[in-house]
Amino acid sequence: MYAVIRTGGKQYKVQEGETLRVEKLEGGAGSEVEFKDVLMVSDGENVTLGQPGIENAMVKAHIVEQGKGKKVLVFKFKRRKGYRNLKGHRQFFTAVKIDNIQA
Repeated sequence: MYAVIRTGGKQYKVQEGETLRVEKLEGGAGSEVEFKDVLMVSDGENVTLGQPGIENAMVKAHIVEQGKGKKVLVFKFKRRKGYRNLKGHRQFFTAVKIDNIQA
């Protein structure tokens, strides 16, 4: 069984027992999270699509870790002008483990 959920402006295909990184969510490690914006649910035979979401469908998960991703470097320069600019960015993320998919 799998579902497609929307969180943080992105869509994720999730299965029970799977761990994935999503955009930062509130809460500490071990706290429960519910994703109510479920776009699609499939149990292997039947596929249910939402318009855009499925009512009364929910994906339950718990937070495994809060962290920061790898550093992304942004380098700008203009040739022959002496302009050089280097910036780094580390995006916050939340690692969640999917516990249950309710259709």
